[in-house]
Amino acid sequence: MQTLLVGLDAACLPVLRPLFEDDEIPHLQSIFEEGATGPLESQIPPWTASAWPSLYTGTNPGKHGVFDFLRFDGYDWDIVNATDVRRRTLWEYLDEAGLSSVVVNAPVTSPPPEIDGAIVPGYLASENPQCRPEGILADVREAIGDYRVYARRETDERAGDEKFDDYLELTEMRGEAFRYLAEEFDPDFGFVQFQKTDAVFHDFPGDLEKVRQVYRRVDEQVGKILDEQDPDTVVVASDHGMGEYDGHEFRVNQFFREAGVVETTTEGQGVPSWFQIKDEQLTDDGHGDESSELLERLATTAANFGLTYQRGKAVLERLGLAEFVGKHVPVSAVFAASDAVDFRTSKAYLRSPSELGVRLNVEGRDPDGVIPHSEYESTREEIISLLTTATTPEGTPVFESVVPREEYIHGPYADEAVDILAIPTDFQHSLSALVGEQFGDPEPWNHKLEGVVAATGEGISADADLEGAHLFDVAPTVLASLGVAPDEEMDGEALSAVESPDPKSYPDYEPATQESTEDGDVAQRLSDLGYLE
Repeated sequence: MQTLLVGLDAACLPVLRPLFEDDEIPHLQSIFEEGATGPLESQIPPWTASAWPSLYTGTNPGKHGVFDFLRFDGYDWDIVNATDVRRRTLWEYLDEAGLSSVVVNAPVTSPPPEIDGAIVPGYLASENPQCRPEGILADVREAIGDYRVYARRETDERAGDEKFDDYLELTEMRGEAFRYLAEEFDPDFGFVQFQKTDAVFHDFPGDLEKVRQVYRRVDEQVGKILDEQDPDTVVVASDHGMGEYDGHEFRVNQFFREAGVVETTTEGQGVPSWFQIKDEQLTDDGHGDESSELLERLATTAANFGLTYQRGKAVLERLGLAEFVGKHVPVSAVFAASDAVDFRTSKAYLRSPSELGVRLNVEGRDPDGVIPHSEYESTREEIISLLTTATTPEGTPVFESVVPREEYIHGPYADEAVDILAIPTDFQHSLSALVGEQFGDPEPWNHKLEGVVAATGEGISADADLEGAHLFDVAPTVLASLGVAPDEEMDGEALSAVESPDPKSYPDYEPATQESTEDGDVAQRLSDLGYLE
């Protein structure tokens, strides 16, 4: 193996340093100590589903086309998949250069392209994803005993030790599957991604011992991969950082409603939500019983105050009410009686919190647009000015920056993105699409802008200064380590630690035809991590 890329979701120096100091993760520590390393600035927005495609294409979301966990078609939505990534990936560049790859657990890679090597997709794939070559998943399962993309549903429903043990088992599966495939295919390039280094913060916030256990298990797998494959070059990179949030959850659509920008409706839930899929999974065919009306009123009140499924399910389970509520109260009926954003009549709205921005409802672009195209820029300036006035209950600005999307997102697919990006102050506040009260409590741990990168081995200058390293630089750096010229259309450039061929022009890329995900189980898991409200 010439180059190994290890992806650590949400890794950053504030998380890694204490582990290094306590000698908890010796294999990762040796990579950082022996090579060039530094902070890695993520993109805006710094969320998994968009950031990983940016890392492995070297382009901003406006060029590759994935902006969020969700894809929007007008006011309707679906969960993104690999057919939404409309740029060459690292393994496609290498395949065209005659080099082989093994890719395990990379997010947003299902369905995968045909390449010389193997791909087992990761996050946002189904539990039994299509892999390359066909049938290889069965071979992996036979070889290592089992392989799953996600935690078992029966354990994922609980937040205790059994669920966490499954996290550790999944981490082992990533390493075992990668080592098996690397042995079988002898690739030039290997990419293995570990997702639970992120999920542990969402599911077990503040439990730093569990964080240490996850990283120890990751380090064990990295050590075994290094021993068996002995790659010439190793790159470690993350998609974003992680840290505590001590601010507020700011409900942008409620702020807009009070300003006359958002209109609401009781004709059903418009904003993407776990509640849109809950009825299909839990409710009976009947219409409930005499308790339904009371429970609906209670749920409506809770929703107005920001009690989402993710926050409330543990309480319901402890009280033994989760199954009862699911079977007797169709949640669509609950939300039909509560206010939700009316996409069609609103001027602008937050459609998904992890897009980190606001979409305008424009004539000729959006199905029922209300803003004339001639007024687009003036309206956008008005909305930007309005958002800059948002302050917390303590009187401090909610946002450190509110800008047109072009500040960060540009390319052929930029028009599919939000029109305005709103960056919370110090990433201490989270955004919500709910209406009701304007402020709530944020998730205690969430994404930060600064991730991390390290590179060591053949052709790497260990004393190189990586100041200013950006997420978009990872793909050209990996290509350079393999002697492949980066694409001149990439938004990043090879890090100074590696000598790179001059960028070159590549033929136009022909993306796959977009396919629908239509996987309720994936939507459920997005809700579990707080990505669907």
